[in-house]
Amino acid sequence: MSIRIVGLSAFYHNSAAAIIEEGRVVAAAEEERFSRIKHDAAFPANALRYCLEQAGCSGSEIDYVVYYDKPFLKFERLLHTYLATAPRGFTSFRAAIPTWLREKLFQKTAIGTALDAIDPGLGGTTRLLFSEHHLSHAASAFYPSPFEEAAILTMDGVGEWTTTSQGLGKGASIEILREIRFPHSLGLLYSAFTTYCGFRVNSGEYKLMGLAPYGTPRYRDLILDNLLDLKADGSFWLDQSYFDYCTGLTMTSPRFHALFGRSPREPESALEPFHADMAASIQAVVELSVLRMTRALARETGCPNLCMAGGVALNCVANGKILRDGAFREIWIQPAAGDSGGALGAALAAYHLQLSQPRQVPAAPDGMNGALLGPAFEQQDIEARLRACGAHFTRLDETDLIEACADALERGEALGWFQGRMEFGPRALGARSILADPRSATMQARLNLKIKKRESFRPFAPAILQEDAADWFNLDRASNYMLFVAELAASRRDDAAVAPSSGQEIALRPVACDLPATTHVDGSARVQTVDARSNDRFHRLLKAFKARTGCSALVNTSFNERGEPIVCQPEEAFACFMATDLDVLAIGNCLVKKSGQRARDGALGERAFAPD
Repeated sequence: MSIRIVGLSAFYHNSAAAIIEEGRVVAAAEEERFSRIKHDAAFPANALRYCLEQAGCSGSEIDYVVYYDKPFLKFERLLHTYLATAPRGFTSFRAAIPTWLREKLFQKTAIGTALDAIDPGLGGTTRLLFSEHHLSHAASAFYPSPFEEAAILTMDGVGEWTTTSQGLGKGASIEILREIRFPHSLGLLYSAFTTYCGFRVNSGEYKLMGLAPYGTPRYRDLILDNLLDLKADGSFWLDQSYFDYCTGLTMTSPRFHALFGRSPREPESALEPFHADMAASIQAVVELSVLRMTRALARETGCPNLCMAGGVALNCVANGKILRDGAFREIWIQPAAGDSGGALGAALAAYHLQLSQPRQVPAAPDGMNGALLGPAFEQQDIEARLRACGAHFTRLDETDLIEACADALERGEALGWFQGRMEFGPRALGARSILADPRSATMQARLNLKIKKRESFRPFAPAILQEDAADWFNLDRASNYMLFVAELAASRRDDAAVAPSSGQEIALRPVACDLPATTHVDGSARVQTVDARSNDRFHRLLKAFKARTGCSALVNTSFNERGEPIVCQPEEAFACFMATDLDVLAIGNCLVKKSGQRARDGALGERAFAPD
């Protein structure tokens, strides 16, 4: 009889549920996609219902439910931190303790109650297990990877106590070699600079990374001389006098502000070269830190393979540096590297480590099904939902749909692309995507301002035929999950026009190259390679666009507005389509053109999302 295990992450940010059967990943999804609340921290009731439905089983057929960390260890950290800093930490302690005493300290009971509300067959707390936070990350990184043996590196803000772990995976086993513990954290260091530059923690880190190429790392040495004591092996220590996350309600302290000569930027206020320089500086420090870690880990383990997870593993610029450094021959990164992926890792850790079940190494490229682990919708259901929205559409066969979409893209139109199972993780990978022509010098500004409705400096990623990627980028391998940054090939760019900006303002000019809509100001791009095996319909669209234009790539960005979770259901796709300057929408085999729709007069309801 098959062993089925559910994994859960919840109550902090990016709650999610996942289900595995005999160690094979069946389904996984973030709660935000169903609740429509960005980074939803609530118990993932909707995501769990979906996972059970996708697995075709009831709660009584689930053997174990595994939570991704250990609440009592987190509470121990809260108490220890207060006692170590008292009375200075009383403000933050007083703010946190009521929630802990009311909710988080008794999470086992809360989880059991929530499970019973979904399906009493899940057994409440009787089949409930707990994994450690960074072990969940490590399991999510190693077990779905295509490696029999690999070094493992996990980095984030903080789990229970751990902020960084290094380990070794062999077969079905994971051995944690060493840890760095709170309050010393690369994730929290990066988040401190995120808030200092006026962005939000847990969403603004992407913005800081995107802002960095507009600046110069002029404060790199100031950071290394004052904030961070970085050792040759990548271990580090943070001077807590510059931070306030242990004892206060903010990330940075007055001493931090004095060091850099400014108060924190107000959110949504003007960005200046100073902020770009700060972004460039902390990005350079994180890259140096991670490279020292990976080089030391490679020397120690002698292993040619590296697996990574944790929020810092979503820093695709640093990942690209690790790849090109060559300390490891092969690198695999969990596409849902943050807390949502912890749900999957918790289930896998329980299966292999707690139940001692053997591991079958996934066939290449990995065991994640291209991260396409969310809901899909049958054609008949799509049509019924679109009619209920009042949408006018044409049903086409697959070939005609792809040809019509390729024609629209060649005309410079922006396309909403909703196909198959939804992605698990923060990246749209050709299932819930907005697509456009990357050759257009005006497309990046149009997508940011008129469709995504977000900051003008933020770059877009190219999705490219895997077989053609090396002709366009300095990339010699697959990058299925958009987790590596690579330079555009020299033959495709004008190097004189891709230098970082300088002067008194951030220059948001397009780069002079063959792919200006997806090439960042430093000549780089966050590349997604697409093969027919992982996403055949998306691959066919790219081939059709290439046949018309000679260009193997498309702009690929997530199907949502700023502050909105990526669309999950057809109704949400149509609402986003109507609320933005998208021209065409392809849902299943339905083609929807903006010109064919009636004015909605508020029929789709209000669409108000909090800034990200």
